[in-house]
Amino acid sequence: MAMDRNKMAMRRFVEFINTASEQLAAELIAPEAIFHVPGRQEPLRGPDGYLEIIGMMRGGFPDIQWTLEEIIAEDDKIAARFTMRGTHHGPFLGVEPTGKSITVQAVNFYRLADGKFVEERGQPDLLSLLQQIGAVAG
Repeated sequence: MAMDRNKMAMRRFVEFINTASEQLAAELIAPEAIFHVPGRQEPLRGPDGYLEIIGMMRGGFPDIQWTLEEIIAEDDKIAARFTMRGTHHGPFLGVEPTGKSITVQAVNFYRLADGKFVEERGQPDLLSLLQQIGAVAG
């Protein structure tokens, strides 16, 4: 039963990241949650921290959408594989907009407590993303 609840929570979480809904953020993310972001020394925290992550991605790719490809749930943990798709219409990691489309894989690991997300470790394929927008040679 807990695994089914966690999978349902993950599907709602995908709705949250695709809409950047502050209401869903408050419903799904614990105030003390921590989010480990590649390239950042300190994790971001709580619903506002995750909205900041989404804002950074939407700043570079305003039309970005995440498609959940696979979920593995066990106890209080979830592993999720995503495909991110978007168009580079804003600055991203110092790279000026190119208008190029991206399709990038990501594998993220989550921990839940009392039905809310309390931790994420995200592993997007940043090398592929940077190659697709021409920031590094492929």
